[in-house]
Amino acid sequence: MRVGLMTREYPPNVYGGAGVHVEYLSLELARKIEVEVHCWGTQHEDIGDLHVRGDEPPPSVTGDTKEKFKAAVDAFALNLSQMKSLAAIDVIHTHTWYVSMAGFLAKKLFQIPFVLTTHSLEPLRAWKAEQLGSGYALSSWMERTAILDADAIIAVSNGTKADIQKAYPDVDPAKIHVIYNGIDLEQYQQTADTDALTKYGVDATKPYVLFVGRITRQKGVTHLVEAIQYLPANTQVVLCAGAPDTPEIATEMRNLVDEALKQNPNIVWIEKMVTKQEAIQLYSNCAVFACPSVYEPFGIINLEAMACRAPVVASATGGILEVVVEGETGYLVPFTPDPVTTFPSDPAQFSRDLAAPIAKLLAEPELAKKMGLAGRKRVEEKFSWTAIADQTIALYRTLVASKK
Repeated sequence: MRVGLMTREYPPNVYGGAGVHVEYLSLELARKIEVEVHCWGTQHEDIGDLHVRGDEPPPSVTGDTKEKFKAAVDAFALNLSQMKSLAAIDVIHTHTWYVSMAGFLAKKLFQIPFVLTTHSLEPLRAWKAEQLGSGYALSSWMERTAILDADAIIAVSNGTKADIQKAYPDVDPAKIHVIYNGIDLEQYQQTADTDALTKYGVDATKPYVLFVGRITRQKGVTHLVEAIQYLPANTQVVLCAGAPDTPEIATEMRNLVDEALKQNPNIVWIEKMVTKQEAIQLYSNCAVFACPSVYEPFGIINLEAMACRAPVVASATGGILEVVVEGETGYLVPFTPDPVTTFPSDPAQFSRDLAAPIAKLLAEPELAKKMGLAGRKRVEEKFSWTAIADQTIALYRTLVASKK
């Protein structure tokens, strides 16, 4: 069997959970079947049964346009270009709307079974209009067209399955299969190394609260910055936050951090996406990991933190509810979304609610340690990539057999 994995992100160009997912899934799948990864970039490598092919959107389509819709048009153009090389594969498997139309087209033109993994849903991310402008209409159309036509849809959590049925009620529920995200347990484990902390100005002798993620509405980092005022005085807070979605949110983040620094000088803002090993050090040495996401179909960062024995304080939303166990591996923060924006209906209250369990864990280091150990145990038992790859291959085989 030869599967084609379609993704925007692939190493070294990974900035979100979907890219992490495809990186590890492709490696695990390639132990058992042939895998072609088609991604955005200039990658070109063959390692055993793993074949990686990067490509860039054709510049003739959007050229030097500065319009926000450029990303959506580039995605559609690259889907058309990449589709041509998919005729010889047995299954097409897409990840995110950026590549979903390649799967749709390959199914139509080459009669290939089409699997779509949804890591998020455009109808539930109204803030994408800020990032994509009028291109949000195009991204939404591409996602809807593909998801309604896919032979199988993989939801990364039961919460995501429910979201799919809510956002796209015409989808046959029998086509939706829940297969979780996973974690590389050998790579992500606690380390005593602290050179990355020294490099970025983190005081390793003082407890710190950690955030890791992009500067985007979805990840809720601005709510964590707002919560700093409710934490014990001079709490060390490390914001490993880069890749802002828009200039507007970058400016907003800058202003909020500058204001918070007036009251608490112990805020360390690492304004870039750090390396994997640096992230592991940051997870391993933190007192609390905070995940204030306003929308999270799964939340792979929580797995990374738990694998490194960090207790987690996270929003009680989406797939996070299936990863973090309340009172055992951390705390879940009450979250009531606005029905239109899906942002917190009461942002100030959400920030206060976020601060309270963080403060509790800072005050009770033995409890934090106990929760960190429980988190590692849960990850080991529930989220290995081997099991996830086996479930995915079983789905492929069922689809291929049904086409014969």
